[in-house]
Amino acid sequence: MLSFFTILFIILGANAVFMIFSLNGVSQKEPKTDKDVGDSSPSQVFPMDLGSSKFKKAV
Repeated sequence: MLSFFTILFIILGANAVFMIFSLNGVSQKEPKTDKDVGDSSPSQVFPMDLGSSKFKKAV
C-alpha cells in the first residue's frame, strides 16, 4: 500500500511539473495573425475510394 502511494505521488508530481512547463511555453508564443495563416498552403484532400474496398458497409 505504501509503495502504491509513493509511485502515485511521484507520478502526480511529475505531471504537475510537466503541466507548469507546458503552460509557461504557451504564454510565451506569439499569436498567429490572419496574415500568417493565409500564407500557408491549404492541405490536399484525397477522395475516399469505397468501391474497391474489401470491407462491406455495416449498415
